[in-house]
Amino acid sequence: MAAKQDREPMFSPKNLRLITNPINVDNPITKQVLGICSALAVTVKLEPAIVMALSVTVVVAVGNFIISAMRNTIPSRIRIIVQLVVIAALVILVDQVLKAYAYNVSKQLSVFVGLIITNCIIMGRFEAFAMANKPWPSFLDGIGNGIGYGVILVIVAFFRELFGSGALFGHQIIPDSFYNMGYVNNGLVILPPMALFAVATIIWVQRSRNKELIED
Repeated sequence: MAAKQDREPMFSPKNLRLITNPINVDNPITKQVLGICSALAVTVKLEPAIVMALSVTVVVAVGNFIISAMRNTIPSRIRIIVQLVVIAALVILVDQVLKAYAYNVSKQLSVFVGLIITNCIIMGRFEAFAMANKPWPSFLDGIGNGIGYGVILVIVAFFRELFGSGALFGHQIIPDSFYNMGYVNNGLVILPPMALFAVATIIWVQRSRNKELIED
């Protein structure tokens, strides 16, 4: 009876916070400043940004679960090697699925799918959370951080593709009448430095709204 009473519900408020907090207050990009490289590289268009966000979410969530399940059997001296093997295996699976079912997007992402292996968010969650918590909370933590990462990618990609190409998902959004009146797509928005400015703006807005994120 005591064991049943001590068992925490799968979607308790504490577990739900593992999903919701990384989307806002504990966002891995805006608070921890992790995963910046891919945020700059794959956000020229909305479609590859969404695919990258989903790919990272799958890798970090499933990887968190696996590492947590193995945490008591992994020798401390080789834990980084084990973590890298888990990440590499998951990334290979994701890459093969993309090539099979979303080949055009896979070509757009190019080497950046493989570079998920080096994404600091994944290794950070393995070390900071999965190695010290049970599999289910670790899985939720992975989903939360993946979504938090993906939200920033989608926001940046939305504005870069809209103002840089006048389109979303490859379809023209800005009407021809605007171009006839002299509107010109801003090619600077497509350049990597503008993605950095976009991420910096999001960080500024988030920290201005959440006073607890302001460093003394």
